[in-house]
Amino acid sequence: MHLSRLALITLFGISPLGGCSLISSNSHTSSSEVQHFTLLHTNDNHGRFWQNEKGEYGMAARKTLIDRLRAQAEAKNSTVLLLSGGDINTGVPESDMQFAEPDFKGMSLLGYDAMALGNHEFDNPLNILEKQQSWANFPFLSANILDAKTGKTVFQPYKIFNKKGLKIAVVGLTTTDTAKIGNPEYIGHLKFAEPVDVTNNLITELEATEQPDITIAVTHMGHYVDANFGINAPGDVTLARSLKPGLLDIIVGGHSQEPVCMNAVNVADTDFLPGDACKPDQQNGTWIVQAHEWGKYVGKAEFEYQNQQLRLVSYELIPVNMQRVEIDTSGKKTSQLAQAKITPDPSMLAFLQPFQAKGDAKLSVSIATLHGRLEGDRQFARFEQTNLGRLIASAQMERVQGDFGIISGGGIRSSIEGGEVSYKDILSVHPFKNRISYVDMKGEELVGYLSTVASFPPDSGAYCQFYGVELTLENGLAQNIKIQGKPIDKEKTYRFSINSYNAAGGDGYPTLKNHPGFVATDATDAEVLKEFFLKHNNINAADFNPNSEITIIK
Repeated sequence: MHLSRLALITLFGISPLGGCSLISSNSHTSSSEVQHFTLLHTNDNHGRFWQNEKGEYGMAARKTLIDRLRAQAEAKNSTVLLLSGGDINTGVPESDMQFAEPDFKGMSLLGYDAMALGNHEFDNPLNILEKQQSWANFPFLSANILDAKTGKTVFQPYKIFNKKGLKIAVVGLTTTDTAKIGNPEYIGHLKFAEPVDVTNNLITELEATEQPDITIAVTHMGHYVDANFGINAPGDVTLARSLKPGLLDIIVGGHSQEPVCMNAVNVADTDFLPGDACKPDQQNGTWIVQAHEWGKYVGKAEFEYQNQQLRLVSYELIPVNMQRVEIDTSGKKTSQLAQAKITPDPSMLAFLQPFQAKGDAKLSVSIATLHGRLEGDRQFARFEQTNLGRLIASAQMERVQGDFGIISGGGIRSSIEGGEVSYKDILSVHPFKNRISYVDMKGEELVGYLSTVASFPPDSGAYCQFYGVELTLENGLAQNIKIQGKPIDKEKTYRFSINSYNAAGGDGYPTLKNHPGFVATDATDAEVLKEFFLKHNNINAADFNPNSEITIIK
């Protein structure tokens, strides 16, 4: 290993970010001959094994592209690694109902070398994760997930690759937020240790025992520009800055679901579009890459390794049949393919087609008619009250015969468009299979509880959506509380609905499972929402529009 072998160069006409170029004497490879290394990467697949209705992304086109990139690398005698930043699970009903079997088996056919365990790998019981590992021919890595009792690692922490004379160490890391945003019923026995401490100790050990030429962290922690991680757990930038300069060559990330492209030091290219040039972030001698989400791009970094130095030669995010949307001066939008169309690989299409057909057959039957759009997009559901958030809370409240309902914005994963609504639409909103529960709580205690959940900030999965409640939050205290239009009675007992995830402390909500008034039902969130649509059949989105029931005074 080395202190830093990253020789910094200018890419795409942009000045390189700062760094150092120290050389270690204990490197595995000492030849002065130039060796080539090609790193390919994706992250946050979220069930997108199949292309969308526009023909964008999809594993079949990804295979054509990756096969081409491998052939190009082979022509240069370049070592190739294909890594994933995790979160293969959760997002598309056809995948969710099959526990991402097509995704993991598809990744095996694509030739992935390793992946980081993401927080959504814990959306199902651990026996499902074990089954998913059996479907994959590559390791699921995480060095910082420990058994809470023994302190031992639960998953494979790292993998050593020996290819074409290069020795490459790949260490896996998972966001510590998993403990908060994962389902406590599945992960209560796990501890998510601080990545900086784990990485420092592990890489120091690997330097002594394995002496790798190149060290990579494949992470699911998020890229936060200039380490401004807000309420999230610290991510890749913090990790790179917290280690000895050059201890880590590359971070292949995920979780924040963005293209990591920089305009300057700690300045992100927020105008990036498919087909644009992209320069990865660099912090403390460590390159940081991330390829947005869903397999929309394959990241490709080409390096040269010589005299114990690793030099980044080129980097690009290659669109997988992505449309590039342009807006002219009049505001008119036009779209066209960002690059030449990639023909989907026939063998991969043939493999995936039965999975897609199986999902379509079960999910496509209409269950209701919707007039207007129910808003559940992330940029709204985690920032403000929305009609879909209110409808979901209403449906769950109705199911348990409650006085009001609440749901965290992070539990809403998609909008529902007007027209015929299918079960597929329902599962797009609720992929997690959380059970519905309720709590009977006296008004006096309820004031404190509402103060807590109403205080969760925007831009977080914890942000609370309400139905049947009116309140004003001022200085962290809920005031002017009304339940079903009537002022709260502190002596009266009220019933409210909440899903099992939040009731168990997920997203940092107060734990309610030991409350004397807590009851868990057997119904899942998706089932309840489906029943609501079937029962009401003809739904107007406008009936659930918020009307300033929740007022936040900062």
